[in-house]
Amino acid sequence: MAGFVNRENRVPYYQRMFQEGAKQHVRQWNQTARGRGMLRAYYGVFIVTMGGSMWMMGRMVLGHKTWWGK
Repeated sequence: MAGFVNRENRVPYYQRMFQEGAKQHVRQWNQTARGRGMLRAYYGVFIVTMGGSMWMMGRMVLGHKTWWGK
């Protein structure tokens, strides 16, 4: 726990970085590699979820109540 208390204050660094990005019209979540990676994971889950929902909605309209069989 002592490492957390004596840690370097990174707030000024991130403040400068995000203010410079705002001048260049870069969205906040695209300014760091971590944000871009988290967005890729979010979009992947979103696409798979929406695709599965649309697939099953189409199957239900046709009267099938399972994913693949009759």
